[in-house]
Amino acid sequence: MPFTPFHLGPGALFKALGGDRFSFTIFAGSQILMDAEPLVRMIRGDAVVHGISHTISGALVVALVAAAVGPASGNAAIRIAGLVVPPIGWRVALFSALVGTYSHIALDAVMHADMRPLWPIADGNLLLHLISVEALHLLCMMSGLLGGGLLAARALRDV
Repeated sequence: MPFTPFHLGPGALFKALGGDRFSFTIFAGSQILMDAEPLVRMIRGDAVVHGISHTISGALVVALVAAAVGPASGNAAIRIAGLVVPPIGWRVALFSALVGTYSHIALDAVMHADMRPLWPIADGNLLLHLISVEALHLLCMMSGLLGGGLLAARALRDV
């Protein structure tokens, strides 16, 4: 199912560890962009749902789009809302988008047989069934809880 919230768990941990050098917003946006192609393919009834966007080359293109669009739209929304939040720099945006797209590929490759994550370098999916789907979901949830806990502790400390 596209747009799974499980992908956001690692993003919370990356944010907790990266602080201002990582944008959870850009990370989450890149996750959604990654699943645009599978959503269209599901609607069309294609046999292969995870196509070019779920390859290393496709993920690079998605990351570049997320890094280019994210800061402009996010920073405009922040100004409109009147919030005092530092703008997202292009370096942070690109890093966050790359982490988002490539972690997305790694997580999906474990459970989706129709993926070819290393295409065009190699065909096949070496990550398929590396761990069980249940263990993968647990890993994502635990990383989200750990990241959320670290972020909450940092926020309480800064009060």
